[in-house]
Amino acid sequence: LKWEEKADSSEADKWLILIAYMMGLSIGVHLLNLLAIPALAFIYYFRKNPATLKGMIITFGISAVIIVFIQSFIIPGLPSIAGGVEIFFVNSMGMPFGTGIIIFLLLFLGLVIYGILYSIRKNMRFLNTALLCFVFILIGYSTYMIIPIRSGYNPTIDENDPENIISFVSYLKREQYGDRPLLKGPVYTSELVAQEEGAAKYRKAEDKYEVFDHAIIQKYDTEVLFPRLYSNTPQHIEEYKKWVNVPTGAKPTLGDNLAFFFNFQINQMYWRYFLWNFVGRESDIQHAGVIWPWESGENLPERIADSKARNNFYMLPFILGILGVIYQFKRRKEDTLVVGLLFFLTGFALVIYLNSPPIEPRERDYAYVGSFYTFAVWIGLGVLAIADMLSKILKNNMARATAATAVCLSVPIIMAAEGWDDHDRSNRYHSVDSAINLLESCAPNAILFTNGDNDTFPLWYAQEVEGVRTDVRVAVLSYLNTDWYIDQMKRQAYKSMPLPISMENKTYRQGTNDYLPYVENAKLKNSAIDLKQFMNLVNQNHQAIQVNYSGNRTILSYPTKKFYLNVDPAQVAAANAVPENRRSEIVNRIDFTINKSMIEKKHLLIMDLLANNNWERPIYFSTTVNSADFMGLQDYFQLEGLAYRIVPVKSPNPAVGTVATDIMYNNMMTKFKWREMDNPNVFYDENYLRFPANARDKYYRLAKDLYEKGDLERSKKVVDHVFTVMPDESIPFDYYVPQFVELMIKMGNEKKANEIINTLTNRSDKALTYYLAQPVLSDVEVQTNLYTLNQLMNVTRVMGMADKSKEIETIFMKHYSKVQ
Repeated sequence: LKWEEKADSSEADKWLILIAYMMGLSIGVHLLNLLAIPALAFIYYFRKNPATLKGMIITFGISAVIIVFIQSFIIPGLPSIAGGVEIFFVNSMGMPFGTGIIIFLLLFLGLVIYGILYSIRKNMRFLNTALLCFVFILIGYSTYMIIPIRSGYNPTIDENDPENIISFVSYLKREQYGDRPLLKGPVYTSELVAQEEGAAKYRKAEDKYEVFDHAIIQKYDTEVLFPRLYSNTPQHIEEYKKWVNVPTGAKPTLGDNLAFFFNFQINQMYWRYFLWNFVGRESDIQHAGVIWPWESGENLPERIADSKARNNFYMLPFILGILGVIYQFKRRKEDTLVVGLLFFLTGFALVIYLNSPPIEPRERDYAYVGSFYTFAVWIGLGVLAIADMLSKILKNNMARATAATAVCLSVPIIMAAEGWDDHDRSNRYHSVDSAINLLESCAPNAILFTNGDNDTFPLWYAQEVEGVRTDVRVAVLSYLNTDWYIDQMKRQAYKSMPLPISMENKTYRQGTNDYLPYVENAKLKNSAIDLKQFMNLVNQNHQAIQVNYSGNRTILSYPTKKFYLNVDPAQVAAANAVPENRRSEIVNRIDFTINKSMIEKKHLLIMDLLANNNWERPIYFSTTVNSADFMGLQDYFQLEGLAYRIVPVKSPNPAVGTVATDIMYNNMMTKFKWREMDNPNVFYDENYLRFPANARDKYYRLAKDLYEKGDLERSKKVVDHVFTVMPDESIPFDYYVPQFVELMIKMGNEKKANEIINTLTNRSDKALTYYLAQPVLSDVEVQTNLYTLNQLMNVTRVMGMADKSKEIETIFMKHYSKVQ
């Protein structure tokens, strides 16, 4: 806007250079800013030239070239070239590390400086401005250098370890996330017919950069234009069928891909989000629909009707935005094109680029926020449209402006009134408290395996910022498939000493032992192998466990699924690894079976830790970890809160993990924090509610164990505590709550038990009536409520409540018959 105002002055180019600098800076925030370039190009074009179709096509083409130039050449391209020069000078010329980078920088700076001086000497204004814009984009982008600089200091949290040019380029290219086909590619029925070797992948070795692998180029028997139905994951294929009618065994056509694009990617994954923001949102449940002004809201399940995320804007923001579009189009068509282009690129074009799969772990509305910002421009212009309409009635400018403001002010007021409670983050501490509770579930100096983002990032915050339990080493299982993260595990972090990992870098570096297939050895059939012996074979890269793979290449395998680890009971007792009341149960060896066709690097590391830890440091799994990663060790789990501890005592309980009664009671009743979880005014969305649900289950395990051991007083305290810190009013009863009914009745609290029975029965009945009448996008809510009714039916029957059980069974069968 400032440039447009000064476009005819001698200072105009300064604003272009500032824009370039801001563009470079914003690369470090989000690449979404690049989509503003075509809009900026058209502002320049309309200000400097008369509008013609040919001119607009050329302008759009130039802006697209600029985007590609920044996205491909500047962001990863220049560092990639620098990496290539570095590899040449180090590998071919025998120079020290860093030589190629220095030479590249000197040559590059020399060329840029020469170009600028040349443009000044020849009085080439356009070239000078273009080069200065290029330089200032680089100056802005140079803030990215904080990443390798920071990484070079080996901080505790150092994802991808991008401290050298090779790993930094990989970081910039986001290679760990893979890619999706865009304009041409396979569909889910395509067969992989060949894998070709692509570009070499390098890593830093002792005195040079070595090739450790090559990119894989996959060739399919069938490729189509605009592939939207590309994923061959079984779950994805099932979901595709909900959106596109492809006959079983048939190959999806271009029409099928387009149908999925419009039905799912446009309507479900964009328009729905757009309408959430400007028409209304049904709830915070995934796949929630849109509220239209004429919907009554009757017969809705409580989970939807009472949701703070249920926002009805009565279409007013949408209508005001449409008025703004019409008003701008009538007044300045060129500006409408500029804003419309930005709206399209940050919305529909992004839908095409992202090529969303049919299943996402969470809603992705945040991806299109640029589009929503752009529409808000039209909402602002809608106020002027209202003022323009009022000009026929009110001739006084001040009166007209006042009236238009008064009329339109209702829109932000309604949006604030409806949306404030679900956007208010005040008094919401559970993300931190859940992290603290998980850390406090562990004994001193523990090693804690966690599952993913929500299980990990809050723990990092708690340790890094609040200094909570810095003696516990948080080990993210998915990251343990990478060499850089295992390297970090071998360093001290806060008060946590290096992990006892015997594997050297050459054993786990990228491209080595990424996975080990199961290849049965006939001599070991139905026999177990000593875990320490197996890890010694791995560390030696021993021929005994090598198998041929891809021509002359060999990889390691595991010859049996059965393993054992010898245990020294005296050593275990000395390390205080088992409570005194269970020390008589310590086994002489741990036997476990890995029921997998292959193990990943992370599993190899778990095995290495078990083999070398000697029970000196407690090893835990978060209770939310996928059971496939438990390595068949569940029989030796001990539940101490929100984490399972591996102990050399076999569990007699069919439930996962023997309850360590006193330890768990102390952790959950004295150390755990539940700040504001009893406050009904605090908003906890669907993702938040998963954590207290898991905690309720563990409180039940503790209460039941205490009851079975005759400790009725503490059992009652646990039950009372869980429903005090997270009552139904703030944390609605979930499918774990019916477990408490039997316990409550046995302890004489029939009133609370009946309250739970009646509340959950009515809720599930109403919820199933609603969901089974809707198009089935996700059956999670249906399954959850059927499961809840089934639990209630069983517990009331066990407790002799025949009439109630029959009543619930009738309700259950009414709904269950509809899903058969």
